[in-house]
Amino acid sequence: MVEIRIGLPKGSLNNVKRGNTYQLFVDAGYEVKGYNPGDESYEIEILNDPEIKAFITRPQSTPVELNRGMVDVSIVGEDWVKEESVLSDNDIVKIGDLDYGKTRLIVAVPNDAPYNNLSEFFRANADRDTPILCFTEYPNLTRKHIMENEVYQELYGDSVPFVQVRGLTDGDNKMVQVINSDGATEVYIAKGADLIVDNTQTGSSLKKAGLKEIETIVHSSAGLYAGVACTGEKMEKAKMIYKQLLGAITARKYFDVKFNIANDKVEAVSNYLVENKFCSNEPTINEGSSFTQINVLIPKGMFPMMLDGIKEFGASSIVRSDVKQYVI
Repeated sequence: MVEIRIGLPKGSLNNVKRGNTYQLFVDAGYEVKGYNPGDESYEIEILNDPEIKAFITRPQSTPVELNRGMVDVSIVGEDWVKEESVLSDNDIVKIGDLDYGKTRLIVAVPNDAPYNNLSEFFRANADRDTPILCFTEYPNLTRKHIMENEVYQELYGDSVPFVQVRGLTDGDNKMVQVINSDGATEVYIAKGADLIVDNTQTGSSLKKAGLKEIETIVHSSAGLYAGVACTGEKMEKAKMIYKQLLGAITARKYFDVKFNIANDKVEAVSNYLVENKFCSNEPTINEGSSFTQINVLIPKGMFPMMLDGIKEFGASSIVRSDVKQYVI
């Protein structure tokens, strides 16, 4: 038996309104104890798979744990993996995307600011005597993005923005300072910061704080990542876990629909479903003496159109169910 250590995210990726990683594991067929959203325990058990040992991980520290072999695999947003790899290469491998927890890392300024991108911002602040202050949870990605800006290069050349993460400091350009925020980043504008770099899904929280986006640094979503300790049998196990999770993710896009149709209309209905791509491959047909039950797996967005069509053929006893697992 091979034991694989998996990091399960605490925070937004296990929030019922955003990610709900707990429910993803349940839908994938795992019996999970101690990982209910908002009530996570440090002792998590995967009851029906003793090969998996689960730990709670914070997204900010997950790449560090993967790089140092503290966990073998983990679910984390791509933004945090990129934040860890800006200053040095790492051996983290993306096993696959999980298509949830989608977010963007953006630069934001006050809504009434007279600039619409970072270049305009630096030109407008070129002659000021006080430092430019930027607060963020992503100091590495932020500094990299700033240094790649052409106007910053015109004004400061290769000078490195000053970065402060709690008591640690780095960089020689104290006129542009990037300061670690440890969360609630949007409030720093009201406290006197010039700009922030933060992740957002819809931008609604930024608007409530009186801010506007001026640039996007990176797009991100949750994925399953493997660290330095995930090799050989562990990697094979990790790929199996990913297939299970991906099957549950894929299933959320479909409905399982069953209905009855008169036997003399089975061929016409079947052709109608296939020609309009209302089923994944072809319908499943269970013929009876007078009526036949037809079963299709249909993309959710196509269901209303299909429903109208099969009713015209006289379909009855139509049952629509959610799909828990769909492994392609």
